[in-house]
Amino acid sequence: MSRYLPPQHGAWAFLALPLALGAVLAPASPLLLVLTVAWVAAYPLSYAALGLARARRKQRFVRPLVVWLAVVVPAVLVLVVARPWLLWVGVGYLVLFAVNLRYARRNDERALGNDAVFVLECAAMVAVTWAVGAGGPTLVPPALRTVPSHVWVLVVVCALVLGGSTLHVKSLIRERKKPRYARASKVVALTSLALSAALAAWWGLPAGWWLVLPFAALAVRSYVVAGRQLRAGVIGMVELAGFVLTVGCAVLAA
Repeated sequence: MSRYLPPQHGAWAFLALPLALGAVLAPASPLLLVLTVAWVAAYPLSYAALGLARARRKQRFVRPLVVWLAVVVPAVLVLVVARPWLLWVGVGYLVLFAVNLRYARRNDERALGNDAVFVLECAAMVAVTWAVGAGGPTLVPPALRTVPSHVWVLVVVCALVLGGSTLHVKSLIRERKKPRYARASKVVALTSLALSAALAAWWGLPAGWWLVLPFAALAVRSYVVAGRQLRAGVIGMVELAGFVLTVGCAVLAA
């Protein structure tokens, strides 16, 4: 089974957060379920594709690639038929994936630059999720001026939460012997908390104040957990709780 599923367990929560945030504002549609299948399955598909690009024993990635293609391709075809403008979105994601591929070929997938691209891919999915529910069957995507400001607020919320989580987890596991990562995690957490007040105002007060709560909790987490020796599973559960709180507060704000 390990050949078919990437070993980065926390990435699944990263994939779920933008879908959940986008669904808070998106009109209900069966296409959102199809989008969920395509988006989630695209992750192990990309893992297999990157494995083929960098591994010496490429044959062990062939079968997973075929299996996940069989899941992703039908879902993508349904989405493109219903929302042809997703072709342009796909081009954008292919460009970003090319950056991931470059890091993979250098065996540097843990680089902050690669992590930043993944955060960007996830944050953009908030707007894509809304657009799939609200868009029409045309080759032209919804005009930027027609996208509600609340959608853009949640795009930024997603980027800040995932970016902060990336730094925080690195500071506790892979980069725990480098104090600058712990300092950077705290700075990002406090900066995000300050920015959340501006996001709350952009959303509209008083409902927007709900968006400050998860950033306050994540800032506290950065200081309370910093420097502690915790199991990866415990760290992951704390991050997952922060993601769930973020979605819950977005629901309350909406």
